[in-house]
Amino acid sequence: MLINKIEEYYSEDYDLNCAETMLYAANDMYKLGLDRNALKMAAGFGSGMYIRSICGALTSGIMVLSHLFVNDRAHTSPYLKVFINELLHRYSEKMGDLRCSYLKEKHYNDKVRCLNVIKEAGIILDDIITRELSRQSE
Repeated sequence: MLINKIEEYYSEDYDLNCAETMLYAANDMYKLGLDRNALKMAAGFGSGMYIRSICGALTSGIMVLSHLFVNDRAHTSPYLKVFINELLHRYSEKMGDLRCSYLKEKHYNDKVRCLNVIKEAGIILDDIITRELSRQSE
């Protein structure tokens, strides 16, 4: 499951931020084939793009959805907008907000840091991807 990979990567061994964690975990889980240079693109989205805006785990989740469900450009995907809306709405309903500032205030603790915030994004992302990949393979 994706959350197991999230737990693996959001550790002292890897020292990744929330956005990097999600992208590394999804890369492993869904065999995205992203190399180290591609994975680095998530670095600047941690801590809500370093201004505590939209959670980095969500922005990387959007990157994963784009990678999986866009063949050429966003405009050509009948699914991307729907999946991103689902991810963000479900997350906001569950966690109370999309902003890092709110999420850190409500869900951060020194022991696990933002692990639970990232895992919740992973649960929803995995649900969307698993459902859609199985639907498309029918």
